[in-house]
Amino acid sequence: MIRRVLFTVVLLTALLASHGQTAKYSNEFLSLGLGARGLGMANTMTSIANDVTAAYWNPAGLSVMEKRYELALMHAEYFAGIAKYDYAGVACRIDPKSTVAFSYIRFGVDNIMNTTELIDNQGNIDYDRISYFSSADNAFLLTYAYNFTHVEGLSLGGSAKILRRRIGDFGGAWGFGIDVGLHYTHKGWHAGAMLRDATSSFNAWSYHLSDRVVEVFEQTGNEIPTNSLEITLPKLMLGAGKYVELGKGFNATFALDLDFTFDGKRHSLVRSKVLCMDPHFGMEFAYKKIVAVRAGIGNFQQEATFDGKNRTTLQINLGIGVCIKNIVTIDYALTDIGDLSIAQYSHIFSLKVGLDRFRKKQEAVPEDQFIGTPTF
Repeated sequence: MIRRVLFTVVLLTALLASHGQTAKYSNEFLSLGLGARGLGMANTMTSIANDVTAAYWNPAGLSVMEKRYELALMHAEYFAGIAKYDYAGVACRIDPKSTVAFSYIRFGVDNIMNTTELIDNQGNIDYDRISYFSSADNAFLLTYAYNFTHVEGLSLGGSAKILRRRIGDFGGAWGFGIDVGLHYTHKGWHAGAMLRDATSSFNAWSYHLSDRVVEVFEQTGNEIPTNSLEITLPKLMLGAGKYVELGKGFNATFALDLDFTFDGKRHSLVRSKVLCMDPHFGMEFAYKKIVAVRAGIGNFQQEATFDGKNRTTLQINLGIGVCIKNIVTIDYALTDIGDLSIAQYSHIFSLKVGLDRFRKKQEAVPEDQFIGTPTF
């Protein structure tokens, strides 16, 4: 009977035990990327994000949001649909200097079987004792961006993050973090800097395990998780982009991002014991504000082979966007073309609605602050 229980509690054990340490990786779901445009361009959005999704990519980018009001939704699935990744965001330009946004992000696995009660006190298997729970990571972002009027093209932004992570009724965590960013644009050139988890983000975990769960864990030789603190170290992202007019309504945007981590434990393309750097490149070709095609390359990894050597893998993404009457934008991205990297490929869909209905003339933003097709 114990062996049967061992098999069925493996997933629950992994979920709980993985959170039982201090000063480790955490909140990795916030590194997946957001929005089909950004994912189609391999996450190269630090300098070119100029819509509601900038609250995630670079808060300062909200300052060049074209519309006064924007709403965005996204859905993606990973691991053959087992894990769901969802996003909803809304942004509002208050005046020519200030823009605010609220974002919600969830990455979760639902309908996980809890079989810790599968066997009753007499040793009988009772399938009616199986229950279900969810393991979900949630993030709430409140973002503010300010456009400096005395330095044309320069803006500053920040996001306050509240994190809520739960593993059914067994345990959960509350966390808090801050992201800050800078954005600068001049004559079609764009630069951005984003410090994610600027002050480090903290998740305080607490567990509520029943006596039965503790008993099953002890019998199966698993570690019983205890209340703990997770720390997410800062991550620096630098980006540069260029918008080019090709004539006859066609245009192109090129972007390069460099992500820096400081734990020295990443299998990045460039790494040391202290600093790791991950470059990624994206491009977009568009016709007016109607349609755009995108491609990106990134996620370079040093992967160990069976013969003891290392090989470099990469991830290629593709995407397309269609805008309807400069109001509704539908984007799609297919990540990890050809399954060249260890990342899980996925189909990404996102929807964005932008409204100028209540926009005043004096709130108009100079056209040269936008990148290519700003509605995308």
